[in-house]
Amino acid sequence: MLKDKDMQLSIYSVLYSKIPENHILKILRDEVDFSFINELLEKTYCKHYGRPAKEPEFMVKLLVLQYLYDLSDVRIIEEASLNLAHMYFLGINPEDDLPHPSLLTKFRKEKLEGNFTVDDIITESIGQSVEKGILGGSGLSIDTTHSEANTFKCTVERVMKHLAKKLFKIVEKENGEVPEKINQEIPDYKEIEDHKEAKKTMKSYLEETIANVEKTVDVESAPETKEVLNMAKEILKDPKFLEQKGVRSLVDQDARVGHKSKTSHFFGYKTEFMITTEDRIITAVNVRDGAYVDGTMFNELLEQTRKSGIVIDEVYGDKAYFKKPILDKIKEVGAKPYIPVSEMAYKIDEELYSYNKDSDEWFCAQGNKTERKVYKKRKDGKETYRYYFDRETCRNCPLREQCFSGKTVGRILEIGINTPEFYEYSQEQKTDEFKEKYRNRSCQEWKNGEMKNFHGLDRARGYGLRSMELQAKLTALAVNLKRIAKILSSKNGSNSIFITIILKWTDKNRENQKKSA
Repeated sequence: MLKDKDMQLSIYSVLYSKIPENHILKILRDEVDFSFINELLEKTYCKHYGRPAKEPEFMVKLLVLQYLYDLSDVRIIEEASLNLAHMYFLGINPEDDLPHPSLLTKFRKEKLEGNFTVDDIITESIGQSVEKGILGGSGLSIDTTHSEANTFKCTVERVMKHLAKKLFKIVEKENGEVPEKINQEIPDYKEIEDHKEAKKTMKSYLEETIANVEKTVDVESAPETKEVLNMAKEILKDPKFLEQKGVRSLVDQDARVGHKSKTSHFFGYKTEFMITTEDRIITAVNVRDGAYVDGTMFNELLEQTRKSGIVIDEVYGDKAYFKKPILDKIKEVGAKPYIPVSEMAYKIDEELYSYNKDSDEWFCAQGNKTERKVYKKRKDGKETYRYYFDRETCRNCPLREQCFSGKTVGRILEIGINTPEFYEYSQEQKTDEFKEKYRNRSCQEWKNGEMKNFHGLDRARGYGLRSMELQAKLTALAVNLKRIAKILSSKNGSNSIFITIILKWTDKNRENQKKSA
């Protein structure tokens, strides 16, 4: 049950006068209105029954402090009970007691995980700053960063071995013993030199074990056994599993193997986010497993950004975002894309061919031009255009032997259906304006480093996609508030010097703590 917010200051509140006016937490408490959080989460509480609960606003502020200073549940309660600035930000009296650390876990699990509340908090906090004129600019950048899972990556054989052991343990727990018909002698896959044969052996053993358990155990009266059986079946049914692209850990079954480059990979999650290029404020966050393809959720992130009231005139991204649907969406909202052309989408050798969009003609290096084009849909479903060059010019061309061979008279240029449009982007990115503008995207890499090095986004705190999603969004909220405080302080002249020192000291202190740990 939520109680009415009616805090009465005690005589000890006079201690808050010791906090400098330009302290980051004092600025945030005075300038950002967090009261909307109670309304957002009001429906998750019983209105008339139960014990009075800690306010959602208070709990979210505790989480902001936790992610701002990269602390555990226990440490943030300890710090908040000693630090006057923390108490002032939380809106409590110095002598007030703080909740048990376990309440933070309960609040995250029951109130925040799996819903869009944190998205709404991020959007509202940005909206307030836009209305007050704190934030401006019209550039937007998008990129992804990876986070390692909070567990190690197992081989497929080891996952199946753990599944079998887990099944034996649950069967023994619910039935008192493991029936004799169930073979508990797990094959030693490490002795099998052939990796494919080892996987095949372990799969056959696990399937046999599942079948024997279903025959000898009353699964309907053993709910935990049934749950593990269904989990094992689902894992084996996934065609990606044996290819080592599926589940690689029973502890965190949502984490997947992703690739940083052709030779470097990781096991965990990808966080995709949009950020304003001028103020470096994160406007929308999306978290998926490590195998996520960049740009898949672009439309959703863009719409979430627009809710905050941010003006979008320019959109920046790397080559992964050079896709027709993304380029069309950017045009639809009236913005201009600054995204380098991807070689995968655009495969024209511009030293040999050039394009005139007005006449819809291609020209070769010798000056020959195309006479006609034909639309074609290939057997694989790919749509292409075939451009036919003038046959007589090709027949007499001095470079004919280098261009093609055989009895073919005229050159035929087959291109993707979007290639003519991509040619325009290719020409534009060669201009000095594009190169100068594209430098604005550097803010994204800086923000990636800040969140991972100083706020714990380099590694998942918990297990599962929902936990990682909440971690990424709370991290984004914390760094946003830190940035808003910095902008506010810079507008107050000399105050910016003090808060800059505070922020640098905070980041340096966390870095030293990590090294010592």
